[in-house]
Amino acid sequence: MRARLPDPARIPEAPAGASLEALRESTTPVVIRGLAAGWPAVAASRRGPLDAIVYLRELASDAAPATATIAPPEAGGRIFYDVSMRGFNFRHEQVPAGVALATLARELDNANAPMIYLGATTLDTWFPGFARDNRIDFGDRTPLASIWIGNRTRVPAHHDLPDNLACVVAGRRRFTLFPPEQIGNLYIGPLDVTPAGQPVSLVDPQAPDLERFPRFSEAWAHAQVAELGPGDAVLIPSLWWHAIDALDGFNVLVNYWWRRTPDWMDAPLNALMAGLLAIRQLPAHERAHWKHMFDHYVFDADHTTSAHIPETARGVLAPFDEAGAANLRRLLRQRLER
Repeated sequence: MRARLPDPARIPEAPAGASLEALRESTTPVVIRGLAAGWPAVAASRRGPLDAIVYLRELASDAAPATATIAPPEAGGRIFYDVSMRGFNFRHEQVPAGVALATLARELDNANAPMIYLGATTLDTWFPGFARDNRIDFGDRTPLASIWIGNRTRVPAHHDLPDNLACVVAGRRRFTLFPPEQIGNLYIGPLDVTPAGQPVSLVDPQAPDLERFPRFSEAWAHAQVAELGPGDAVLIPSLWWHAIDALDGFNVLVNYWWRRTPDWMDAPLNALMAGLLAIRQLPAHERAHWKHMFDHYVFDADHTTSAHIPETARGVLAPFDEAGAANLRRLLRQRLER
């Protein structure tokens, strides 16, 4: 049963004059209208999609092929699994960025065009010079910048570990966001077989099947949505689930990822995977004991956790630095290889 749910809340908009330095520390989403309005790339897109394509083509480097995601028209632009859920409804092709742009230009007026999508393409590698004229001042942050180019695409709800500032350059995009605690109502697919590296929600937010996914109505009650045009941006904090629909025949997004923790820290998903291996199938009473253990040493840890141990003897209970993290990583490898 495909259901029409009530209109969700809007993603709050930043007040006029709010500084990016303050906004980037937000732990909830915020739309920043016109943040990139002064970019030459945005000016080109406002003249029309062909002007935007010409602008990008002049900057594109074809020294190395980019990865294009291709799906047949019947996929409806949705990047997803095939019916078996052991594969996907798309294929990857290695093509020069300029060739992909030329193909998108050729298919602009084709209502039955295949989906063509260059996702997570490193900006400085494939479009050197873009950042010189299209800049955002991040102050003391050095984010990873990526560009996303395609026609009408629909990316399922997923989350990213870093904080994310997404800037629309061309076309319109609809962002549908869910708080991290809604994970149980989003019906997340496999952790180890994913369309693009991160686990995704199996629910189509635009046509949810509430017979199959009844708890999604609760997730929808907490959803936040915004439609952004060229020059607009949205801050998506770490671990917020987000589905993104590109609504026009040519769309470009530039996003910036950064973490609030040192680069030497490990990915939390690795700890989750280890937990699946070591804890999930223990008897219930043992899992309960380990929950207390994790609360004590990880989730509720503070200065009192190891205060009774001399500083020189605290080992992995001491605060980490890069050397300490490398040492623990070696210890974990030894334990896992036994």
